[in-house]
Amino acid sequence: MIHKYKLLDLNIVLDIYSGAVHVVDDIMYDMLDYTLEPFMPESSCPGYIIEGMKDKYDEAEIRESYSEICELYRSGQLFSEDSYAEIAANWNKQSVVKALCLHIAHDCNLRCKYCFADTGEYKGGKRCLMSAEVGKKAIDFVIANSGSRRNIEIDYFGGEPLMNFDVVKEITDYAKAEGAKHGKNFRFTVTTNGILLDEKKKKYINENMSNIVLSIDGRKEVNDRMRPRVDGSGSYDSILPKFIDMAESRNQTDYYVRGTFTAYNLDFSKDVLHLADLGFKQTSVEPAVAEEGEEYALKPEHLPRIFEEYETLAKEYVKRYKEGNRFNFFHFMIDLDQGPCAIKRLSGCGAGHEYLAVSPEGDIYPCHQFVGNEDFKMGSLDDGKIDESISKAFEKSNIYTKEKCRDCFAKFYCSGGCSANAYNFNGDINKPYELACEMEKKRVECAIAIEAHKKLI
Repeated sequence: MIHKYKLLDLNIVLDIYSGAVHVVDDIMYDMLDYTLEPFMPESSCPGYIIEGMKDKYDEAEIRESYSEICELYRSGQLFSEDSYAEIAANWNKQSVVKALCLHIAHDCNLRCKYCFADTGEYKGGKRCLMSAEVGKKAIDFVIANSGSRRNIEIDYFGGEPLMNFDVVKEITDYAKAEGAKHGKNFRFTVTTNGILLDEKKKKYINENMSNIVLSIDGRKEVNDRMRPRVDGSGSYDSILPKFIDMAESRNQTDYYVRGTFTAYNLDFSKDVLHLADLGFKQTSVEPAVAEEGEEYALKPEHLPRIFEEYETLAKEYVKRYKEGNRFNFFHFMIDLDQGPCAIKRLSGCGAGHEYLAVSPEGDIYPCHQFVGNEDFKMGSLDDGKIDESISKAFEKSNIYTKEKCRDCFAKFYCSGGCSANAYNFNGDINKPYELACEMEKKRVECAIAIEAHKKLI
């Protein structure tokens, strides 16, 4: 199975199962239209290929190109066989919990219009803060359920976590102490809108958090339209200096500025580049996920424009890379040499079995986007038990249980997409959200083309 496309003035051929990426000339690119699977290399170029291409290419060139294709096939770099299907068929993963998303605050001092968390209320719940007692129970829970795994991730999430920062500190200190007793290494991330960020919090975060996510949508007019304060005023002017300072204080690593684009800013490449021009080196601007009835919702008819924006961004990304004015864009970061392990390629983020979310009350859910959905409440920290039927359903879900993934060239890069989006739009974690799929495929194409350019420099 191969996927071929043209982007950034390159002819690119991706061999799906080996992961090999080839930058080829025009004749090989065209010839691959004839050598379709199942590919059976012959000792000489078949007559139908010569006949079909002789008006455009010299016969000797045709034969030479065919020989090169045959050599790539024999070396397992083109039309390679699926070595993952057997792994999926014999799926018997024994998961341990390795990450928790702690909903430290179900409240927020912004009223972002696209907020999936209902500005902190989570599907009609009440505004509340997690207590230190619940947070410590969560740490005890993950230690008890992490098996022999040493490294454990804790994400502080909301709402706005800095509204409950004293508890964040108490939980963090407790986790470090308990981790030392049990041979566990805790790594912490906090996501913040920046309104309450100050020097004391910055100092603590830099000393204790391995990563920080700074929420900003890009240009001032874009950010303030979708991310107003409770009183309706904008947030950009207040948070921007703090975010610039935070990024610099971390030497432009171990953070990223994270934005959202909507139907209101389909020219989102300008927002990404605006953030890069401000000096941010780690950037992510994600598509909004919303019901089609929302004015700001992304829809299928927006896809051509969105694809153009990703290509525009990819071209500028390569240009700046060559000039030495580099920045990282999350969706263009791809490892073509090593990449994730087979299990990660098949199953993705681990929601529901390796990664869990904990509400302020101590209820356990498959991930932060399922919090508040009672059908997916897995248990409580009060007894530390989880619903194995829910956990196993997520554990068994992979790209081979998702019909739409089987023939998709990008399946080993997105690993089947977001389970929460699949359920929210299609009622089934094994039925991917198609709009997101289309955008992911374009991002993968751009990312591969960028990496190809880097290797040609």
